[in-house]
Amino acid sequence: MARIFVYGTLKKGQPNYHRMLESANGKAEFLALACTTEKYPLVIASHYNIPFLLNVPGQGHRVQGEIYKVDDKMLKFLDDFEAVPTLYQRARVRLEVKEWVGETEGEERPAAGSFTEAFLYSTTTYQPDWPSLPRYESYDSRGDHGLQYVAREARD
Repeated sequence: MARIFVYGTLKKGQPNYHRMLESANGKAEFLALACTTEKYPLVIASHYNIPFLLNVPGQGHRVQGEIYKVDDKMLKFLDDFEAVPTLYQRARVRLEVKEWVGETEGEERPAAGSFTEAFLYSTTTYQPDWPSLPRYESYDSRGDHGLQYVAREARD
């Protein structure tokens, strides 16, 4: 089982969260709320208003998100969904736990303020103007930014 940190449309209440629940994709179990220990630029870009975490450590904000434990089938699904390695790249990142609610399988439950690691999807393949876009600490597709995500099924 691997740990994945999601910060965009795969979070609870966001447009692609249902994909984390679909058993045909594999298994995913919510573990914790967390944020990156390093700052990253989280931007909303493209005609479809997709949240992208640019792999530019030290810029932007400490990004808020959720940690999930996923099986190999879900990890493969997520890699395909995130178009690894062309659109996104999966890399391990250090996270600060905000609230741990999941099971830990014999380990002590991580306390708020403690650190853990998980994979996240970031990109090094982005348009030249993306680093100058507004940067967000937390993504919500219905946020006051007015940039509502366009679901894959609705794209031309």
